[in-house]
Amino acid sequence: MSFRGLRDADPLDTSVLVLQDRHRSHLVDTEQFQEVLHPRQQMRAFLGMWRMDPRIRPYVIRAGFYGIYRLGHIIIDWPLITSLVERWRPETHTFHLPVGEMTITLQDVAILLGLRIDGPAVMGTCVLDVAGLCVELLGVIPPDEALRGSAISIRWLCQQLSTPAPDADDVALQRSARGFILALMGSFLFADKKGVHVHLCFLSLLRDFTHTASYSWGGAVLAHTYRELCRASLDRRRGISGCITLIQLWSWERLHVGRPDFGRPAAYPAPPFPHAVRDDDADIVDGDVAEGVGDVLPVQQGVQPEGELRPALPLGCRWRVPLTRVHNPSGVLLLYRDQLDAQTLDQVRWQPYIGELVDQLPDICLASQDMWHIMSPLVCFEVVEWHRLERVLRQFGMHQEIPPACSYEQQLHRVDARGRH
Repeated sequence: MSFRGLRDADPLDTSVLVLQDRHRSHLVDTEQFQEVLHPRQQMRAFLGMWRMDPRIRPYVIRAGFYGIYRLGHIIIDWPLITSLVERWRPETHTFHLPVGEMTITLQDVAILLGLRIDGPAVMGTCVLDVAGLCVELLGVIPPDEALRGSAISIRWLCQQLSTPAPDADDVALQRSARGFILALMGSFLFADKKGVHVHLCFLSLLRDFTHTASYSWGGAVLAHTYRELCRASLDRRRGISGCITLIQLWSWERLHVGRPDFGRPAAYPAPPFPHAVRDDDADIVDGDVAEGVGDVLPVQQGVQPEGELRPALPLGCRWRVPLTRVHNPSGVLLLYRDQLDAQTLDQVRWQPYIGELVDQLPDICLASQDMWHIMSPLVCFEVVEWHRLERVLRQFGMHQEIPPACSYEQQLHRVDARGRH
């Protein structure tokens, strides 16, 4: 799709990009849109409130969310996120850049976050018996002030479930683990517009941790991220929700704009992969990066002295390093816009996941590689978004021809359960 650039952002051909009159890029030169988007992700606050009890770790691992927990809080570069949202098009689910279209795919979700991308879709009813569900799976009934419809306060979950009794049995520990995973979802993976509540529809999928791990959580996260990018790019939105860290990690792996250097060659900066930290090493690189993550990492994915097996970590964990103004300057939205306008082909990593990086990844990151190329709907309860790889074939080492016409699924985007349950 041809553009004049963000300084004259209207597309030359509006037959595909039919939402330009509502799009953020249309107003990018006005003073109102010199401001960055507001943050809506509360991972740091969650980790500060809830230090994971080691006794619930096996349940978190079994459910498939240990890598997300270990990723911790990564400082968000809000000018970078804003500049990417300005390039996101709801009509195609891609970022429109001078070098062509690019997008976040199931491959990125699997490798960066270590989430399963095949299996049953994350779906079910959002009409819940809140009291009955909470008693069954959490062992407590939330008061009215802890609820917003069928969403529950993350802070209340922490107050009730973060400190199991010293003599807690398996039932109590599983309830604590469910609360932890639920809060992790609401703070990081499926953050809402404030990031302080999480919908209890996710709790219904946490009855059995082994069954929980079978769901396509990666597909659900990508569907939710697509929807939030679409919302943020239209109608003068001031913020963006969802898994914002995924957007930033994707950009750091593939684009040159705003990427931390850390003194490594610009052609291939590779922050140290954290799979071989000794058990007695400090886990926190910097308090602002992963505050509250007090767990320790095993030696080479091995067995701890006490016999506990821990999984290796997804690739996104290699970016869990301190950021400073030198590495990641603030107030640079205009600079990022200019850098994206001047982007050249040699500044893009179309296929960043190669070589030793892939060899060190855990099995979950590389499982179901046939799903990386699939063109199909992505589902997260009422959210349905299309995974359109025919427009980004270069990300898979293929020749990119003119993609077929696509239609904006306006009816799908109108399906919105926010504020209804």
